[in-house]
Amino acid sequence: MSNKNTKRSNVSNFNRSQLVKELEREENVWDVIVIGGGATGLGVAVDAASRGFKTVLLEQSDFAKGTSSRSTKLVHGGVRYLAQGDVSLVYEALHERGLLIKNAPHLVSEQPFIIPNYSWWNKMFYGLGLKVYDWMAGRYRLQKTSLLDKETVARLLPNVRKKGLKGGVEYFDGQFDDARLAVNIAQTCVEQGGVVLNYMKVDGLVKNHQGEVAGVLALDVETGRKYKLHAKAVVNATGVFVNNVLQMDAPSQQPLVRPSQGVHVVVNRSFLDGENALMLPKTPDGRVLFAVPWHGHVLLGTTDTPLENPSLEPTALEAEIDFILQTAGQYLERKPTRKDVLSVFAGLRPLAAPLKNASSTKEISRSHKLLVAKSGLITITGGKWTTYRKMAEDTIDKAIAVAGLPRRSCVTANLQIHGAINKKNNIFGSLSIYGADAEEINLLIADNPELGVKLHKEYPYMYAEVVWAVRHEMARTVEDVLARRLRVLFLNAKAAIEMAPQVAALMAAELGTDEEWQQKQVDVFTALANNYLLEPLKKMAPAAVSQD
Repeated sequence: MSNKNTKRSNVSNFNRSQLVKELEREENVWDVIVIGGGATGLGVAVDAASRGFKTVLLEQSDFAKGTSSRSTKLVHGGVRYLAQGDVSLVYEALHERGLLIKNAPHLVSEQPFIIPNYSWWNKMFYGLGLKVYDWMAGRYRLQKTSLLDKETVARLLPNVRKKGLKGGVEYFDGQFDDARLAVNIAQTCVEQGGVVLNYMKVDGLVKNHQGEVAGVLALDVETGRKYKLHAKAVVNATGVFVNNVLQMDAPSQQPLVRPSQGVHVVVNRSFLDGENALMLPKTPDGRVLFAVPWHGHVLLGTTDTPLENPSLEPTALEAEIDFILQTAGQYLERKPTRKDVLSVFAGLRPLAAPLKNASSTKEISRSHKLLVAKSGLITITGGKWTTYRKMAEDTIDKAIAVAGLPRRSCVTANLQIHGAINKKNNIFGSLSIYGADAEEINLLIADNPELGVKLHKEYPYMYAEVVWAVRHEMARTVEDVLARRLRVLFLNAKAAIEMAPQVAALMAAELGTDEEWQQKQVDVFTALANNYLLEPLKKMAPAAVSQD
């Protein structure tokens, strides 16, 4: 199968009802079935489809609903991993960072980081370490690391604590929008001939007479229809839920991952001010803390808390929130407090191969792991967003060997992600994150000027973006739109609640649903969004719609 040009915009075939029909063909035997629609699963599906394999991906909720929408929004090698001596992981991640910037320039960009130093020793230590970090990136190196005097640090980070400041180190890494990249990867998979479906839950495995995995049992969450799908290779890419699928295969299977919770707090942009991110290389618990500009706000995080049971909606602990605010406050003149928090979100990392005597999650490897069960079930877990493409390449290489698929080389290193457009030529303003699709959204507004109305007076998001999300990005619920297509829930949960009624009305018109559906969507979303607020709203505020 030849690679298609993913720079084209309108994805007319990224339509759930049309893609579901592919499951209904009785003669279908898939080359690869992927379970899980996060970064890893989507990467595996794109890799398989772009090699010409008949591929379907099934996600029980929405794409990137779990861990893959809850990252620190960094495409990076991992400065901390370098300090821990995990050179191979850092080298691989820096290489993949370069490929992501090349293949998805509308979503991934360079971000300057500054480490403020309060001792001369730290300035030299981190400066030298980050020079090595630059060198390891090779031909994918970004701008050079440089040592800064205290006056320059104070100018670039106006809110940094001045007392005792000796200077700092500036280095460059990548930043991105995780959930939007996931959606674009899903679109890319369909453009490559694959099928991807959200709200399609796998609740069992199909086995042949030899006890080998030969497919899956799936349930369409929207319609209740059940499917029995056959495949030559089945890949378990369900992140923190990999243990569930492993136990479908072998009930006695021991857990393969140990979830670790990472919490992020979002505050107003004024707490950082400017374009530079702040990196604190050593917090009291030995982690790295970031303050990163993102979509006009500042993201503070993260934590590393071991958990026993994974959830699609993990909840931040009070101690985690306090830790982030207090640690950030030690380095900022204007200290963020609980009343400044606009949104709090938690995500779970699927940390692979836990050590029996590990005392903390910091001792568990961040490298990805591939496991092939006796039944032939292939499980991929661990890793990080930055290395999703390499994880996928390794997984399909393994699937070829396990399932006897035709040997075909991986092509994703040079495959542009849907929407890819050169940012230097970008004139789309607030729609720039859509890349090439921005032009299509502007055409929607040109055809119907009412779609140019803002959803909220404080945010640039427009009616047209909701329509686009339903028609061309497979959004099925208000949460899909406000959490993962527009990202408002992660930026300002109160504003997201205020937008919900209008979003529900626009979606209902597109999906052909009634007022009862709208009200249920608003109620469900409001209850969800209250978990992102430190002080939940007792009743929903009226929508703050701008007529500008």
